[in-house]
Formats: sequence, structure tokens, C-alpha cells
Amino acid sequence: MDTYYSIEEKYLHAVEELSYGDTPLSLKLLNEILAEDPLFARAHYKIGVLYYYNLCDYQAAGYHFKLCTELDAFFPDVYFHYISLLVFLNMERQVNLVAQKAVTIPGVYVSAIYNLVGLCAENNCKLNEALNWYEKGLMLVTNKDKKDDIEENISRIKFKMERNKAYTYHLS
Repeated sequence: MDTYYSIEEKYLHAVEELSYGDTPLSLKLLNEILAEDPLFARAHYKIGVLYYYNLCDYQAAGYHFKLCTELDAFFPDVYFHYISLLVFLNMERQVNLVAQKAVTIPGVYVSAIYNLVGLCAENNCKLNEALNWYEKGLMLVTNKDKKDDIEENISRIKFKMERNKAYTYHLS
């Protein structure tokens, strides 16, 4: 039987178990943490990640991500995953609100946030808006792989825009 001296130790153990793929034990430990301290924002974040990626319970994931941002607005790790979930659920208005807040938080990778907002706009057939977001993200990207992804998104948007152009015929 493991004995933990602090919530942080239990949290680190839960994170470790999640990285090993032991979702049930990780969830049990995280719920124990929240039973002791319901305001522990990082536990809400990890439970949100667990529900989103491992259990596909999007409502529970959204609840925990949102609660994490309310409890600790300056915890940067939550924003990418929260916005990713909102894009997946096509909650455009909420994406824009959370992204607006996220880009002001130190430690948030702004380029990734702009890329997600662009994806949301693209999903809603707002191609010009999506192109603008992708270009903003490209200007701030610092990772080669992420740069390649954004350039691929820009290329795809330009292709879609070209396909949507109306043809004009002239009689000569």
C-alpha cells in the first residue's frame, strides 16, 4: 500500500500511472485528490485530459477543463486541450472566447491556439477567417513540425478557396 504525504505526491503518481496507460488507477487517484481538495486545478486538468483522450466522455472533459480555467486561469497547459475539445465539438463561440483568454496567459503556445481557431473557422466554412488565423499562427511558430502542419493547413485553405471561386464566362 502506497502512503502519500501530500496531494502533490498523489498527483505525480496519478500522472505517472496515466503515462503508463493505467487509466483506472490514475482516475481513482485523481478523484481521491479532488475529494481531499476540490479546488486543486491540476487534478481537474488531468481528469479532463483523461476523459477527453482516454474515455471519450466529452461532457465530463469539458466540465473539468472549464473548472480548471476558473480555478487557476494562469495554468497554461489546460488551454490547448480545452480549445481542442471545443473545436472537436464545433462550439465556435466558446472557442473564440477561450482562445481570446488563452493568448494572454504566459506559457501558452499561441501559435497552436491560433491554429486551432483557424481549424474551427475552417470547419464552419469561414475560409478567409481561417486563412487569417493560420497565417497569424505561422508568424509565431517555433517548431518545424508545427510549421509544416500550419503550412499544410494554409495550402488546404487556399485550395478550398480556389475551388469555391465562381467561374465567369465572357462572350467574344
